[in-house]
Amino acid sequence: MSAAFEVPTQPQNQQFNVFLNGIQYTLQIRWNKFTSAWSMDIYDVNQNPVLLGTPLVTGADLLAQFEYLEIGGQMIVQSDGTTDTVPTFQDLGSTGHLYFVVSDAQAASN
Repeated sequence: MSAAFEVPTQPQNQQFNVFLNGIQYTLQIRWNKFTSAWSMDIYDVNQNPVLLGTPLVTGADLLAQFEYLEIGGQMIVQSDGTTDTVPTFQDLGSTGHLYFVVSDAQAASN
């Protein structure tokens, strides 16, 4: 079993602190008008880069290939209705969602 937590986003460039698996990170989410896509950077509490330039695409765990970073969960993007529709500039945070997913055991320990 697993638990999903929605990461609060808005349809604008943004930077905010969030706890992922009990550890505080800073997320920076930006719109790239040339590719018409959102991307995400993750920084530690000292603003050291952890993961940079990750595109917010659907259909995959955005953190899967970075297990060595030991963030301890999955980052998933989904849209309401058709879950494989990539969020546009206007709908991130309304019908386009970013989720952090952890196992129930991880969620209980945080």
